[in-house]
Amino acid sequence: MTLPMSYPKWHRMTSQADGLGESPFWHPAEKCLYWVDIPGQRLRRMAMTADSMGEQRPEDWPLEEEPGCFAPATQGGWVMATRSGVYRARTWGGPRQLLAAAPYDTAQLRFNDGKCDPAGNFWSGSMFEPRDQALAVLYALQADGRLEIKAGDATVANGLAWSPDGRTLYWSDTGAHCIRAWDYDADTQTMSRERLFAQFPLKPNNWAYGTASAQTYLGRPDGAAVDVDGFYYSAMYEGHRLAKFAPDGRCVAFIETPVQCPTMPCFGGEDMCTLFITTSAHGRSAEELQALPDSGCVFATRVETPGVPVSFFNN
Repeated sequence: MTLPMSYPKWHRMTSQADGLGESPFWHPAEKCLYWVDIPGQRLRRMAMTADSMGEQRPEDWPLEEEPGCFAPATQGGWVMATRSGVYRARTWGGPRQLLAAAPYDTAQLRFNDGKCDPAGNFWSGSMFEPRDQALAVLYALQADGRLEIKAGDATVANGLAWSPDGRTLYWSDTGAHCIRAWDYDADTQTMSRERLFAQFPLKPNNWAYGTASAQTYLGRPDGAAVDVDGFYYSAMYEGHRLAKFAPDGRCVAFIETPVQCPTMPCFGGEDMCTLFITTSAHGRSAEELQALPDSGCVFATRVETPGVPVSFFNN
């Protein structure tokens, strides 16, 4: 896949690396960037001055288990999916109220990527940690506390996003190197007309950092974000890039990242034209970390097209 590569100026926003940063979102009223460090078992947030482009000091909320994702709530606080279930919290670092227990074997599965849809419903996908069976699914939290399965047949659920009009839902299976799309009705949480949005070549068996295979491998689709024109930005894990897709599924550009393993982009800042990415240092080789010592940090760059704001949990 030969496409133009853009080389933006990325600014490192954190000096302390995450093990595996994920699930970033921008809170417009608080002017804060939020994200999780999965193996670090903590939620993080960072207040930003007006479109500042330099290192800030994050505030941490330690947990007793791995968080997968979280989202802001309209009535204040957050909804979050951790290994053991979906929780509601009203204050930073405060008590968590269980909304739904995990409907899976927590010894082998955990919640991973998730967001709220445009109607304020909370969604989260799971991941099967042995990664040798397609047992991961996509759940939507119901008003009665049930976690309803909406899609499945995946190993690692990622890439959840909606088009600006809310009528298309995107979801990726990182292990299968594919992104799927559905028509979506937010009022009824109905998905229809499933289709393959993008398929990338699988990871070479001989892949290793610094080798020829690492130079040609495009990576596999991880977390994602959408801009107001409907372009879908996918973090290509181990691919050293973001992939930018047009609404019709054409991959129109690659955006180089300062690390091998970007995990998820999000838009933020006063004008929603700051593109943030979380990244991973977890499980990376000593050679890679020596060459790319900022792996695991949060980065930001400026873009011309603003992103779609985060959707808030409606409870």
